[in-house]
Amino acid sequence: MRSITYSDALIAGILADARTIAMVGASDASNRPSYFAMKYLLGKHYRIIPVNPRLAGREILGQRVYAALSEVPGPVDIVDIFRAFPAAFEVVREAIGLKPRLGIKVIWMQLGIANDAAAAEAEAAGLQVIMDRCPKIEYGRLSGEIGWAGVNVGALSSRRPLLGERGVQNHVIARTR
Repeated sequence: MRSITYSDALIAGILADARTIAMVGASDASNRPSYFAMKYLLGKHYRIIPVNPRLAGREILGQRVYAALSEVPGPVDIVDIFRAFPAAFEVVREAIGLKPRLGIKVIWMQLGIANDAAAAEAEAAGLQVIMDRCPKIEYGRLSGEIGWAGVNVGALSSRRPLLGERGVQNHVIARTR
């Protein structure tokens, strides 16, 4: 596996530019990471489209669940993979095929998921790839909001955070579009 490092500017740029995230492997169980990542990102005004064949036609956090990525209405900026390592390749190949219709720009593999072969195929198709990261955690870290939970982000700054519409405990990343 290749070394996985991404600049803060790259990740912040992706999160700032994105509006819609298709979350493949979303769960309706409130104790699952995909559920609270979805809830957090909805609170940051992303459109989240849950994809889970077991829950198709139902709703998670008020969002209609689709059985497959191929059923998702576009546009989709990020395909967030909340599936086990072996499934990443399948999801990436499906996303590559749907890129023209959905406008997919980024493949994002969640914490613990890093598939170099899938990443290479996605990059060859013109997609950006982020592996072994969580957009919820990265958003909180880059906005400074995660510091409210007592997490040491390893940086000291006197720069004021950008505040969301709900006040001081709702930091945001500057949007570029």
